[in-house]
Amino acid sequence: MQRKSMIAGVFLLACLAVAFPVVTAPASPNQSPLKSAPVEAAAEQDQYVIGEEDVLFIHVWKEEALSKAVPVRMDGKISLPLVDDIQAAGLTPLQLKGALTEKLKAYVDNPTVTVTVMEANSFKVYVTGKVQNPGVMRLRSETTLVKLITLAGGFTPFANEKKILIIRRENGTEKRIMVNYRRIIDGDEPDVVIRRGDTVIIR
Repeated sequence: MQRKSMIAGVFLLACLAVAFPVVTAPASPNQSPLKSAPVEAAAEQDQYVIGEEDVLFIHVWKEEALSKAVPVRMDGKISLPLVDDIQAAGLTPLQLKGALTEKLKAYVDNPTVTVTVMEANSFKVYVTGKVQNPGVMRLRSETTLVKLITLAGGFTPFANEKKILIIRRENGTEKRIMVNYRRIIDGDEPDVVIRRGDTVIIR
């Protein structure tokens, strides 16, 4: 009798599950649905500018001998079978894909190439001085000073937030930018875009 009751209970639960399926709450405005993640990743890959020390995975469909992980050398180039050296630094993955496709047409019929950034090592920003976590920050793309300070853990108690020095190299020359962080927070000045290779000094 007890066994029959258990079977009946399981059957009832199954019927209820069919009649009243579980409905998940909609994603919050700040949370992307899971299925959209690959699309966002692809967009990021298309916008990312390849640099020295990055590691790329080059995949050529049906050509396993040509598919491999390659580092971007300090001269900005990568080496692949058949095409030898090709410039990668300064290009987006989409642009490099186009360049590789053109090169491979001489050896492969209708080559289908995919370029993926496996390790983004080139976008480095240096943060030093009175922040909680000074050091080298590896970023995916340009960020702003306010976001960078957050990534560094925020200021230490005696940091001078009104005199932050950004050292930047442009066209082979050094440029020094003095920034008042408090004026940015108060909305009196626009946030400053931090670029690849910048050094940010908090005194």
